[in-house]
Amino acid sequence: MVQEQYERRAEAGESQGSCAEVFRVFLKLGLTSFGGPVAHLGYYRDELVVRRKWISEAGYADLVALCQFLPGPASSQVAFALGVLRGNGLLGGLAASLAFTLPSALVLVLLALGAASMTGTAVQGLLHGLKLVAVAIVAQAVWGMARSLTPDKPRAVIALLAIGVLVFVGGTIAQLVAILGGALLGLWLCRNEGAALSGQLQFPVKRHHAVIALLLFAALFGVLPLLAIVTGQQGFILFDAFYRAGTLVFGGGHVVLPLLQAEVVVPQWVSSETFLAGYGLAQAVPGPLFTFAAYLGALMQPEPNGIAGALIALTAIFLPGLLLVYGMLPFWDQLRLRPTAQAAMRGANAAVVGILGAALYDPVWTGAVLSAQDFALALTGFLLLTVWKVQPWIIVVLLAGAGMIAAI
Repeated sequence: MVQEQYERRAEAGESQGSCAEVFRVFLKLGLTSFGGPVAHLGYYRDELVVRRKWISEAGYADLVALCQFLPGPASSQVAFALGVLRGNGLLGGLAASLAFTLPSALVLVLLALGAASMTGTAVQGLLHGLKLVAVAIVAQAVWGMARSLTPDKPRAVIALLAIGVLVFVGGTIAQLVAILGGALLGLWLCRNEGAALSGQLQFPVKRHHAVIALLLFAALFGVLPLLAIVTGQQGFILFDAFYRAGTLVFGGGHVVLPLLQAEVVVPQWVSSETFLAGYGLAQAVPGPLFTFAAYLGALMQPEPNGIAGALIALTAIFLPGLLLVYGMLPFWDQLRLRPTAQAAMRGANAAVVGILGAALYDPVWTGAVLSAQDFALALTGFLLLTVWKVQPWIIVVLLAGAGMIAAI
């Protein structure tokens, strides 16, 4: 049976390697993959589909569809799944995830640990410039996601309803209600949209191992809040907050912004200014945007913080997405062809546009745009990203520099 699967994978252009090879290749990608989740998928395709031929074009397209279907950081989930494929199992997936995440996480933790020494007028101007970077980046994300995820009236209505829920209710519960409500409305309004899917995925994941991963995902989602309440330990509270944020992210890495804001700024673990400045810094490093969690974990006011807080936050925010994709790999061929599943995901993705749109106003806009000059700088960054297609790290350098100059 294993031999038959290997032969089918070989015929499809999919092959086996080693965990060391997986780690080496994804470390290179982790050091060079600037530009956010969509750009990451392009880097993977060029390096692993076209050049190294780890997987066929059809198989890669199906894998991307799976990771966009599930909550979690899509580009990191694709990296994990490709590691599972090439490394022939879970260890290969973990090698890919660690290598892709490590560079940006280390940089952000070092920046967080040095944040206490960042004082003076010029430094404050730099931090304000980073907040303006966040405005430009999130506005670009809202613009791009609205065009692709709300292309018709029904999905635009779902997005507007999600904004209404966030405005009048607010908090993590409102975000969960908006996503679930969007999925339910999608079953009603979005059943006849979208193209049919085709192809097959052949990954070395046994079904009973996949079921264990899905059960572990569900158990952690249910048990962690109880542990946090019963024990009152900040470590459990922190892990629960970031695990919940990682569970509810649909539609791309930028959606984690409002989720984390509700989890860490509202309870005053991190100030709004520090939060937005860190989000701006996260745009300047390669690799997954979710490594922003390491920055926040290191800066938490209640312990655990520092290195321990960064490890807890980083593990918790990535874990649910990786458990879900590992659990779904053997079942995706059957599930993705069901019209009800496709319709529900269209509705949930439309609701995500509304959630991110609400976050663009508060806290991103209200915390950064304080003058006409700020508006001009943020608009310049947005236009450079959307019209001239400038790399995000260049926007970081330009707006951070402009902030420093304006403060002097």
